[in-house]
Amino acid sequence: MKYRKLGASGLEVSEISLGSWLTVGGSLEDAKSAELIHKAYALGINFFDTANGYNGGRAEELLGTELQRYDRRRLVVGTKVYWDVEGGPNFFGLSRKHIFESCEASLRRLQMDYVDLLQCHRYDEGTPLLETLRALDDLQASGKVLYAGVSCWSAEQIASAAQIAKKQGFRPLISDQPCYNLLNRGDEAAVQPACEAAGLGWVIFSPLAQGVLTGKYASKKIPKGSRAADKKRNEWLMPMLTPRILSAVEAMRRIAKAKKLSPGQLALAWTLSNKVVASAIVGASSAAQLEENAAASGVTLDSKTLAELDALFPAAGLG
Repeated sequence: MKYRKLGASGLEVSEISLGSWLTVGGSLEDAKSAELIHKAYALGINFFDTANGYNGGRAEELLGTELQRYDRRRLVVGTKVYWDVEGGPNFFGLSRKHIFESCEASLRRLQMDYVDLLQCHRYDEGTPLLETLRALDDLQASGKVLYAGVSCWSAEQIASAAQIAKKQGFRPLISDQPCYNLLNRGDEAAVQPACEAAGLGWVIFSPLAQGVLTGKYASKKIPKGSRAADKKRNEWLMPMLTPRILSAVEAMRRIAKAKKLSPGQLALAWTLSNKVVASAIVGASSAAQLEENAAASGVTLDSKTLAELDALFPAAGLG
C-alpha cells in the first residue's frame, strides 16, 4: 500500500481507503463488516471513512468497536457532520451547536478521544460560513479534531472558506470529498483548481461508480443482490446503465485485460493518476473484492492508456 499527503497538510493517508456508506452497519451483516475492517488494516489501509449519518450512526459504532484492537496512532479516522440523525431543531446543518454536539456523539460511537478528520458533509446555506469555520477551528484547538475538510462543496464555497480562514487566522481546511470517477469528472473544471489553490486534497467517493466501472452490469442483466437491483434505493445509479456507457465500460475492460489489471483496478488507478487525489474510498462487500481494490495502489498508467481512457470517458460526460 502506498500513502499520500492529504492536501497541503502533513497527514498521510493510504491511496485506497475503506468507506462505510451503505455497507458497514447497513447492507452487510456485522460479522462481514468486521471482517472487511480487519482485512483493510491487514492490507495496509490506514484511512477509514464514515459519517454521523451513515446507517443512523451504526456505521460509526461498528467501526469504532472493531478498530479498538489497533494502535490508534496507526489509524486515520474521518467522519462527517451535517445530516439529521435524530430529528428535531439543531440536529441538522453546520451551526456551531450542531457541529459540537454531532462531534461529541460521533466520538462516543467511535469510542475515540479524537477524530483525525472532520468534514462538512454538505454546504449549509442557513448558517454563516464564519460560524462554521470558527466552530471547526475551535474543535481543532480542543484536540477533539485534528484536521477539517468539506464534501461536495462548490468551487466558490471552497474559495470563500479559504479566504475567511486566512483572514481570521483559522487552521486551513485540508480536504474535499467529491464523487469522482471516469463517469463523473465534472469537478475537474472548477472545483479541482479551487482545491489546489486552497491546499485541499481529494478523498474521493464512488471511484467505481457504484460498481458500473467494474463491468458487473455489462450483460445488461442486473445481478441479484446488487445495488442496481434495489431501484428504490439506487435510482440515481440506473441512468448510468445506458448502452453508450456500457459500451465504453466494455472497451475499458479490454484495456484492463491488456494491462493485466481488473477493470476496477484500472478505474481506481485512473483516479489516482490525478495529482489532487490523495485517496480513493471503496465500499467493498467482500474481502476478495477489497484485496483486488487495494492492489490498485501504486499502479502507474502510461500516457497512452490515460489518453485512451480520456477518449472513452470525456470530461464532459457520456450523457
